Amino acid sequence: MTETKQNYIAGAWVSGESTVENRSPSDLSDLIGHFAQASRDQLDCALECAKVAQAEWAAYGMERKQAVLDAIGREMMARAEELGTLLSREEGKPLAEGKGEVYRAGQFFTYYAAECLRQLGENADSVRPGVEIDVRREPVGTVAVISPWNFPTATASWKIAPALCYGNAVVWKPANVTPASAVALTEIIAKQDIPAGLFSLVMGAGSTIGQRLVESPMIDAVSFTGSVPVGKGIAASAIANLTKVQMEMGSKNAFVIMDDGDLDLGVSLSLAGAFGGTGQKCTASSRLIVHEAVHDAFVEKLVAGAEKMIVGHALEPGTQIGPVVSEAQLNENLDWVKRGVAEGAELATGGVRVERSTEGYYMTPGIFLNTTNQMVINREEMFAPLTSVIKVGSYEEAVDTVNDTRFGLTSGIVTKSLARATHFRRNARTGVVTVNLPTAGTDYHVPFGGRGQSSYGPREQGKAAAEFYTTVKTAYIAAGEPE
Repeated sequence: MTETKQNYIAGAWVSGESTVENRSPSDLSDLIGHFAQASRDQLDCALECAKVAQAEWAAYGMERKQAVLDAIGREMMARAEELGTLLSREEGKPLAEGKGEVYRAGQFFTYYAAECLRQLGENADSVRPGVEIDVRREPVGTVAVISPWNFPTATASWKIAPALCYGNAVVWKPANVTPASAVALTEIIAKQDIPAGLFSLVMGAGSTIGQRLVESPMIDAVSFTGSVPVGKGIAASAIANLTKVQMEMGSKNAFVIMDDGDLDLGVSLSLAGAFGGTGQKCTASSRLIVHEAVHDAFVEKLVAGAEKMIVGHALEPGTQIGPVVSEAQLNENLDWVKRGVAEGAELATGGVRVERSTEGYYMTPGIFLNTTNQMVINREEMFAPLTSVIKVGSYEEAVDTVNDTRFGLTSGIVTKSLARATHFRRNARTGVVTVNLPTAGTDYHVPFGGRGQSSYGPREQGKAAAEFYTTVKTAYIAAGEPE
C-alpha cells in the first residue's frame, strides 16, 4: 500500500476528505503516491491559526527569523539531488533541471534570510518644528500562496521565503499536479523554530479550496502564478475584501535574431529558450523573430538542432526534453499543432506524440515556419515544446513585432551592435529584457515581472518583494523640549 501524504495544518499533519493519485509523466506505471485533499473546515482552521501565529512570529527577533530561513535554504541545497530527482520524477523536466531548480529555490531562502537583518526604515524631520517622522515597513498579515506545477519548488519558494522574511504567515495551496514537491518542502519548513500555524499546506482543487482561500476575509494578500483567466478570477474574488494581490500570468515571449548577430549563438539560445523545461515555462521563447537576411540559414540550423534533441524519461542520462506534465496538457499541445497548421503555418519538424520504452506523455519539439504575428499561435500562450519563426525585414519591424502582443514578460535579442542592444533594452515593452542570452533564467536578488497581461501588482524577488509583503507605517513623534 502506498502511504497517503497529508496536509500540514496548524502545526500538524492531517488527513483530508479525499485523495488524489500522482503518477510520473515519464512512466505511468510509476505511482509516486496519494495526496490528501483538504476540506473547507481544515482550510478555515489553517486561516484562524495563521492569524495567531503571525503575531507571534512578527515578534521574533531578527536573528531568530534569519536562522529559520537560512536553515530551510541550506537543507534544500544540501538535498538538491534527492529533492530534484523527486521533482523531475513527478513534473517531467530533465534531472539536471530538477536538481538546479531545488538548489536555486534554496538560494531564495538564504537570500531572504539575510534580508531579515537588512530591514531598515527611514526617518525625516517634519515640516512642523519639534516633530520627527519614522517610516517603517510592517508585515501585511496572512498571505495566500497559490503556485503552479511547472516550477513547483522554485516559484513557491520565491513567494514563501519573502513572506516569512517580512513577518507574515503563509497558507500555501500548490498545484495538484505536483504535490510531492510541495510536501517535501513543507517537511523542511515544518521542523523549524516557527509558531504552530504560521505555515500551512492545504492541497486541493483550485475550484474549491483555491476559491475559498482567495475569497476569505482572513487573507490579507494573495500571491499567484498561473494562467490569465485564473488570475482574473482571483483578482475579481479578492477585490470584494480589498485583498492585496500579486499575479504572474501568461506570456508570449519574443526572441530576436538580427542579421549582425552570431547565428550559432542565436540557434543555441533559441533551442534552449523554446524547449527547455519542455517549453512549459512562462519565460519560453515562443516567437522567434528573425531578420530576412539570415532567416533561411537560421531555420536550417534550428530545425537540425531540434531534430537532434533527445526526448526521453526525465531521469535518464542524456535526456534534453522530458515528457509533457499530463495527458490533458499533451492533448492541448497537439491541438495547438492542428490550429497552427489550419491557419497556414508550416510545421517544419516535430510536434507529434512519440513512444519511448516507458509509457508516458512524450512529444517532439515542434517548429512552425511561415507564420505571421497575427496568427493565433503567435497571440496566445501555448505552454508547449512549440515555437514559431516570424521573418522580418528590419530591426524596426522586429521591435514592433516584439511589442505587438497583450503580454509583456520577457524578450531578448541576439546582436553585436551596442546601439541596437541599447535601443532594444529601452524600447522592448517587457518586464525582463535579455541581450545575447536566452529569455529564460532569473536571478533571485533582482525584481521579476512583466507588463500587460503577464503581471499584475508589485514585482516579485529581490528587495522589490517588500512592496507586496509589507505595509508602510508613518509615525509622527513630538520631540518636546529637553528638561
